[in-house]
Amino acid sequence: MSVKYTMKLFLIFTLLVNVLLACDVLPDRQISNSTTPVPDGSSGSPSSPINTWNQWTPGVELRYEHWKGAGNNEDTVTIARFGLQHVHISVGYQPDQPLSLNNWMKQTNAAAVIDGGFFDTRNHAVALLVSNGQSYGTSYSGFGGMLSVDNQGNVSLRSLRDQPYDPGNEQLEQATQASPMLMIDGQRTQFQADSSVRRWSVIAMDKQGRLLLIVSPSLAFSLDQMADLLASSDLSLETAMNLDGGASTGLYVNGGNQKVTVEALTLLPIAIIIK
Repeated sequence: MSVKYTMKLFLIFTLLVNVLLACDVLPDRQISNSTTPVPDGSSGSPSSPINTWNQWTPGVELRYEHWKGAGNNEDTVTIARFGLQHVHISVGYQPDQPLSLNNWMKQTNAAAVIDGGFFDTRNHAVALLVSNGQSYGTSYSGFGGMLSVDNQGNVSLRSLRDQPYDPGNEQLEQATQASPMLMIDGQRTQFQADSSVRRWSVIAMDKQGRLLLIVSPSLAFSLDQMADLLASSDLSLETAMNLDGGASTGLYVNGGNQKVTVEALTLLPIAIIIK
């Protein structure tokens, strides 16, 4: 057998081995232990089924839903629901030292953390914010909404157009304002918004008085589509308010042995904290 023929056989054998190795290796990179779709950039319990509430701790429930828009754009949305008699709500505000959502979670030892209202380039709240009884900024007037906790511990999520903030008669311990309201009195609202798709975070209350944190972590929906999906969902929502969203969208839920992580893509000076 000539040397040239031997080398040719060797090269063919080498090529076949490389092809077979590639076929074996590449599928392994796609293997996941999770049998349940979870949002991009997040982690959750592999055993959590879609469209089913799972109680993690008393008063804390989690659910994944697969939402599809009118244009067949879709995302797996993470929803956390809280019985208000079981939790304490506060608003964290650190304009001089914004934190990643992960560090907000570590600093507060919270059961859940989500991004809050809007902030400017100096990390200052652009509307009224109350953190542990200390007020910052100026309230929206005639638009937007507010999540608040008064000095009696009463939690409210309301439209500021329908119920303007009254500093003379309201003693708030915690508050963050944002815009627009997506649902009021169980009905989808009308608002001006462009058609761009973004990551979205929403805070809502249902007809049973429970608080919901809702996150769509992919670039799937416009704000109008998000409002449509909230209104057509089976979540029995009474009110819903858009939060900062975009790069700020993030959610952490700590259920002991189970955790959900949708990390914000920027540092956050404002966070809604649930313990």
